[in-house]
Amino acid sequence: MGHPPLEFSDCYLDSPDFRERLKCYEQELERTNKFIKDVIKDGNALISAMRNYSSAVQKFSQTLQSFQFDFIGDTLTDDEINIAESFKEFAELLNEVENERMMMVHNASDLLIKPLENFRKEQIGFTKERKKKFEKDGERFYSLLDRHLHLSSKKKESQLQEADLQVDKERHNFFESSLDYVYQIQEVQESKKFNIVEPVLAFLHSLFISNSLTVELTQDFLPYKQQLQLSLQNTRNHFSSTREEMEELKKRMKEAPQTCKLPGQPTIEGYLYTQEKWALGISWVKYYCQYEKETKTLTMTPMEQKPGAKQQGPLDLTLKYCVRRKTESIDKRFCFDIETNERPGTITLQALSEANRRLWMEAMDGKEPIYHSPITKQEEMELNEVGFKFVRKCINVIETKGIKTEGLYRTVGSNIQVQKLLNAFFDPKCPGDVDFHNSDWDIKTITSSLKFYLRNLSEPVMTYRLHKELVSAAKSDNLDYRLGAIHSLIYKLPEKNREMLELLIRHLVNVCEHSKENLMTPSNMGVIFGPTLMRAQEDTVAAMMNIKFQNIVVEILIEHFVKIYSGPPEESTAPPVPPPRVTARRHKPITISKRLLRERTVFYTSSLDESEGDSDSFSKVRPPGEKPTIIRPPVRPPDPPCRATTTQKPEPKQDIVASNAGEIPSSVVASRTRFFETASRKTGRRSVVSSYKTVAELPQARLQKTSYPLT
Repeated sequence: MGHPPLEFSDCYLDSPDFRERLKCYEQELERTNKFIKDVIKDGNALISAMRNYSSAVQKFSQTLQSFQFDFIGDTLTDDEINIAESFKEFAELLNEVENERMMMVHNASDLLIKPLENFRKEQIGFTKERKKKFEKDGERFYSLLDRHLHLSSKKKESQLQEADLQVDKERHNFFESSLDYVYQIQEVQESKKFNIVEPVLAFLHSLFISNSLTVELTQDFLPYKQQLQLSLQNTRNHFSSTREEMEELKKRMKEAPQTCKLPGQPTIEGYLYTQEKWALGISWVKYYCQYEKETKTLTMTPMEQKPGAKQQGPLDLTLKYCVRRKTESIDKRFCFDIETNERPGTITLQALSEANRRLWMEAMDGKEPIYHSPITKQEEMELNEVGFKFVRKCINVIETKGIKTEGLYRTVGSNIQVQKLLNAFFDPKCPGDVDFHNSDWDIKTITSSLKFYLRNLSEPVMTYRLHKELVSAAKSDNLDYRLGAIHSLIYKLPEKNREMLELLIRHLVNVCEHSKENLMTPSNMGVIFGPTLMRAQEDTVAAMMNIKFQNIVVEILIEHFVKIYSGPPEESTAPPVPPPRVTARRHKPITISKRLLRERTVFYTSSLDESEGDSDSFSKVRPPGEKPTIIRPPVRPPDPPCRATTTQKPEPKQDIVASNAGEIPSSVVASRTRFFETASRKTGRRSVVSSYKTVAELPQARLQKTSYPLT
């Protein structure tokens, strides 16, 4: 329930009821003062927490931006480029969000803390000073009145008149202090309604604007997120494909290390111990040796350098012959002798094991060469008529019965069933005599058999000869060159290889047309058939790292099947020359930080004077790429609509409605100020006060005139 009004006439009566009502006002004033202190304290804590949070986010973004991905290989795929740039994009996005938040935090003190602090100190503090003066004058007046009433009537007339004048003077001072105090305490009581709420409203307005900008950035982020997720999934698929090949290579390396020798490396290399004869005895020195059989060159690099001695470099020797050292002739195992043109006499070398000695002697054409048996290779398939028949039958069954099967070609069939189908179809006695529509052969078995046949051809469909050129074309930055080079290279394949490739790619295009049902996109088919249709001749880790580019070649063949197989390119003699590196990439990495920014309303203006003079500044937008500047915020929130009904043409997406006119104010400060100035000019303080006899009638005047007279 509200407080009863304090009438000015009660100041002259100074009744107990007046004092009791005044005491209620004072208690309310003290409660308001305590509330403002709590709001300021908690507001400062909130602003500090937002500042700390924003600083932590900016530190996090700096950490993201400082990291640089390192990749294996000499070229990145488009998806890997997107991933490599992702942390920088994340950092830019976080910085953009926090720049908006920091602008709000810097303005928060001017919006919330300072107005409340000014109201508490200037208005409430001034009221307390008036209270002290009221109490002091009242105490002086009533003390003087008590003494005056105790004066004897026998005093001289002049003394009594002087005493009366002094009492009247003190009474006048007391009543004047009482009127000022009552006026002031009621003014504060009424003005706190907007002086307290407006700063909080302005602060929330700024806070929600910052949050709405975050929502807009989130909407801008969604397309980038989807593209990046696609790049991550494609890269994960390439990784899975590469990992399987590398596991196979590691397995072969464990079984027969020497069969996996890298091209361009020496015939054999490894550690050997050399017998060194000195005046005081014999010592064995460790060397790392490399032998090239064609030139008969043995390079020996010493591994045990004595401290303080002159450092020795590699020693190149030309081999004359090699012979195994008899066991009884030396007290060491695994030894063999060599002679060279550069050093006189025999050089005795010690291998690391008996098997290692055999390998060295075999490479050096020793007198007892023992050849190791190579790893048994799986029986290889051939690209012949039976193979074409097998592929056509597989494709026919798949497109007839299972083209909509979810995970087609990705789901693996039983190895036993696959071997059973292949053995039956490629049986030399009756090749091709298999009914694929038999219930024994499900779709998984047929797709796995097709992949097995293609993977185990003696030479891949796209041949070893063109492998490096195809991978090089896929590594190009220029998308037009990629397509043109691959188009040209496809017509360099042997006729039967090109025919088989066209048959397979046409089938894969049909499969991808049903991607909504089987979930197999050109990218997924590239991951599956990249290692199947293309293989490097050498089994190396470097070759495995290029599998992702093999996948890209197959993906391009699927996506551009019509153009590639409509006929050979005009200049089929050689693939197009790649453009110089100075030209811009045709395929640019996905980005969000360089997007076209949304048109955003300028909510903060630098000053009131400038805003009133320019009514169009509210609709200004920040140009793309321009960073927001921290400027002085508005003191008050936007003005509410006028109570009077006015005919006004509606405007779409208008954030602020003017009170008395159909124009858009230049800022929220100008809007609020113009509202009060217009109301003051129409009514004025004196006209309102003079129209009403009591203070109790003033609220009704405020509702009718939409102005407050005690400001």
